[in-house]
Amino acid sequence: MKKGIIGKKIGMTQIFDEKGNVIPVTLIEAGPCVVSQIKTVQTDGYQAVQLGFMDVSDKRVGKPRAGQFKKIGCTTKKHLKEFRLEDISGYKTGDTVTADIFTVGEKVDITGTSKGHGYSGCVKRWGQHILRMTHGTGPVHRQPGSMGANSSPSRIFKNKRMPGQYGNEQVTVLNLEVAKIDAGLNLVAVKGAVPGSRGSIVFIRNTVKA
Repeated sequence: MKKGIIGKKIGMTQIFDEKGNVIPVTLIEAGPCVVSQIKTVQTDGYQAVQLGFMDVSDKRVGKPRAGQFKKIGCTTKKHLKEFRLEDISGYKTGDTVTADIFTVGEKVDITGTSKGHGYSGCVKRWGQHILRMTHGTGPVHRQPGSMGANSSPSRIFKNKRMPGQYGNEQVTVLNLEVAKIDAGLNLVAVKGAVPGSRGSIVFIRNTVKA
C-alpha cells in the first residue's frame, strides 16, 4: 500500500463528464487527517502510519488517547486507523493528510461497514425464491423449505444458507475510480456505490489490483 486516508460518507449524487454523460458518484469527506503515530520495524515489528480523523472533546475519550494528541500538540481525534505503507519516510507525527493525496482517474479500494438489516430470512438475506402460492404451502410462503435432513446425514451441512444476521459487517469494494476531487472542501467523488449509511466512516486506500 502506498497511501490511505480516513473519510466520512456524505451520500450519493451524480455529476456530468465533458461529453455530458451522467456518472453516479458517492461523495466522501476525506480528511483532513492528522498523523498521530508512526510505527517502525525497530520499535513495533512492522511499519505503519496511524491517522486520526474528526475532532472530539477530551471528555469523550480515555486519558491515554487524549495524552497522545496532547503530546504532539494537536486536538484529540475521534477515529484512529493504521495504514501499513510501503514507505513511511515522508511522514512525521503532527503532519496533516488531505484529500489531494489522490488524483482524478486513480483507482482506490474503499472499506466500510455495511447497513445492518438485523435478523433476516433466507429470501431477504440470500435472495432465495418464495414457495409457490398453491394449496398446502401456507401459512408461511417465505420459509426456507425442506433441509433434506433424512437418516443420512441427519444434520444440516455447514455453510448452508440460512436465516441470520444480515449486514453490519466490514465490506471492501475494490477498483473504484476517483471521478472528482475538491481539495478546498476535502471532498472526493468516487464512481459507484460505497458500503455504509450516510455519515459512516470509510477507509480509502490505493487499489491492490491493477
